[in-house]
Amino acid sequence: MIELTETDKKIIKKSKKYKLVCGIDESGAGNWAGNLIVAAVILDHNKPIEGLNDSKKLTEKRRYELYPEIIAKALDYCIIEITPKEIDNSNILAMRMEGMKRAIEGLKKVDYALIDGNRLPEELTIPADYLIKGDAKSLSISAASILAKTTIDKQMQEHDKNYPEYGFAKNKGYGTKVHIQALEKHGVTPIHRLSYKPVKKNIR
Repeated sequence: MIELTETDKKIIKKSKKYKLVCGIDESGAGNWAGNLIVAAVILDHNKPIEGLNDSKKLTEKRRYELYPEIIAKALDYCIIEITPKEIDNSNILAMRMEGMKRAIEGLKKVDYALIDGNRLPEELTIPADYLIKGDAKSLSISAASILAKTTIDKQMQEHDKNYPEYGFAKNKGYGTKVHIQALEKHGVTPIHRLSYKPVKKNIR
């Protein structure tokens, strides 16, 4: 049996009345292009997954290895995509919160949510707590972070085939030098977030 983190042990002790606990994390809030991805995972502790950790602390290869194992062994999971248009019509913080609500609603059944970060969405239908740096403290949030990060990486690699000048396969939509130079030379693409200042100034 995999060793639970201290945070997981405290959660289990605190929430014994909650049988189905999901961890929630997102990836892509800082991207200039592509979707924001939010994932929720309910782990089955009778089916341990070795090597769960904050997705940023894992290699891309390791994340890709863990992704199908998480999906196969989890009691339930949900992956939500928030489009650039949705972000532009609102703002990134609001859509992060909206994505978390949608991820919870996308689960078949859940009693309690543990959310990475320092705030909770409003009007949740279940009890929830937030956990700062939760992706390194809770196994369920770690699993969610891996699903979210791997999903966005796969999508950006696909976008790279259509827009190779922007370097999406490598920068995953973040504002690297190559990305900035491509924006200045070629302008924005349909997958860019037009409300982001570095992108907005290159709209033609």
